[in-house]
Amino acid sequence: MNKITQGSQLYHYIMDDLSDPRTADWFMVRSPVPVLLSIGVYLYLVKMGPVWMQSRKAYNLKNIMIFYNFCMVALSAYMFYETLVTTWFNPNFSKVCQPVDYSNNPQALRLANVIWFYYMAKLIEFLDTIFFILRKKNNQITFLHVYHHANMAFWAWQGTKFVSGGEAYLIVSLNSFIHVLMYTYYLLAAFGPSMQKYLWWKKHMTKLQLIQFLWYVSHALRALYIGCEFPWAYMMLQVLIAFSQLVLFVNFYTKTYTNKSNNMENQASSNKISTEKKLD
Repeated sequence: MNKITQGSQLYHYIMDDLSDPRTADWFMVRSPVPVLLSIGVYLYLVKMGPVWMQSRKAYNLKNIMIFYNFCMVALSAYMFYETLVTTWFNPNFSKVCQPVDYSNNPQALRLANVIWFYYMAKLIEFLDTIFFILRKKNNQITFLHVYHHANMAFWAWQGTKFVSGGEAYLIVSLNSFIHVLMYTYYLLAAFGPSMQKYLWWKKHMTKLQLIQFLWYVSHALRALYIGCEFPWAYMMLQVLIAFSQLVLFVNFYTKTYTNKSNNMENQASSNKISTEKKLD
């Protein structure tokens, strides 16, 4: 048996035998090609978009962004509500260790559907970056921003393809809740400077992001420790992905808020000393 045949057999084993049979024929799920192409196009636009916009004026997308952010709030709220009904408020669903129910049980199918919606949402969220490019807000397109968007899209595809249920519920639920708040913030910001006084809570959204990934890593490690009947290879991969994002968000929080706060305190102290010297 040659290597090509072995590779083909391994591919079909992973994509067919290990996959969730309920989601096999769902839109953009059967193979990794659609999501990888989407990520590839996204990364290409991230690289070339600012170049194309150099000689152009920034677009005024106020109305489009108001509509977009409103839709994302609604979509995130819908996904969070669905996870509440199918998992948190479901007495038959373990919040500690829940294997995937691959049956056509109505509740199991309902959770599988919301996980697919979550996957679609991660692809739609590529527009966050496109709007930055078109508005020439290139300072917002950081490594964390791009890594997070590309990474979450592939993560969501994996969940939909292989484990559309069970322990996969947690990241969908937590992330959807945070995105309700995040896109509400963006929605208010899109209305312009008059809304700035209501946007004091941006720092706290980053804290919630940190809590989200820390919660997921802790939960997954505990599930692995107790031997939860959930694919361990998938769980380990997700721990690594979530931990990498946790590290990046901690770095962002430190640079954006902690260091900035320390610099402001040092500046205030320097100004005070300077004033005292003048008085002397």
